[in-house]
Amino acid sequence: MFLLAVALAATAGAGVKTDIEYGTAGGERLKLDAYVPEGAGPFPAVILVHGGGWTGGDKSGGPKKGYMAPLHAPLEKAGFAWFSINYRLAPRHRYPACIEDVETAIRWVKARAAEYRVDPRRIALAGESAGGHLVALAAVRMDESTRLAAVVPIYGLFDLTAGLADGEPLRKNFVALFGREKADAESLALLRQASPLHQVRPGLPPMLLLHGDADKTVPYDHSTRLLARLRAAGVPGELITIPGGPHGMLPWDALAPDFKDRVVAWLGKTLGR
Repeated sequence: MFLLAVALAATAGAGVKTDIEYGTAGGERLKLDAYVPEGAGPFPAVILVHGGGWTGGDKSGGPKKGYMAPLHAPLEKAGFAWFSINYRLAPRHRYPACIEDVETAIRWVKARAAEYRVDPRRIALAGESAGGHLVALAAVRMDESTRLAAVVPIYGLFDLTAGLADGEPLRKNFVALFGREKADAESLALLRQASPLHQVRPGLPPMLLLHGDADKTVPYDHSTRLLARLRAAGVPGELITIPGGPHGMLPWDALAPDFKDRVVAWLGKTLGR
């Protein structure tokens, strides 16, 4: 009994813990928030990556509780643990700082699976907007240290070279992220290397894509094209389309009230209970 008490004392308590340091890089302390359900576990878990154009956003969801925060309660209700991360932002930190931080967070969660009563074989990665790009990019870059069981990219920009002509000025957040001004040969090669669509290969984890077909920020065809590329490579993939859905999840409840339940159900089926 004494040994059991010591073991339980060494694990994370149930509920939400904020501002846990998962690493340091570029002079910054990298932090995450974590939720662990009541009980002994081990629980399935999801690592959440916020959006914000690679230059903003926050793990908490911000004042409007947007970004990935709408998924907190549905995941908790279904018995999932979650870890919502911050990462280094541009322009202070150029690419690949953001994706390296996502990968650091994955390794941190896997290494502390026992402490947080998480099953290391049942960890998924999910992100929206810039975070959707990052989780898809983490998937195509995965090695054994970062391999996860499922990925949920939500209205991400998956082909950073789409529509760019040689010599064309780059969009403002690309300039901030990559430190490049124009679409010359060197910058196009960098953008292609950072595009999940161009790095798809067999053996990737199953992916569930979500996208509104009225998105004016990231065209809907980024998700349909990625889905086609995944299926061509033999990677299990599905797409939930939100009819009339704009960029951002907050208005989606009125358009597709069941979308969060569908995400959780897919995660439960893919990760196993």
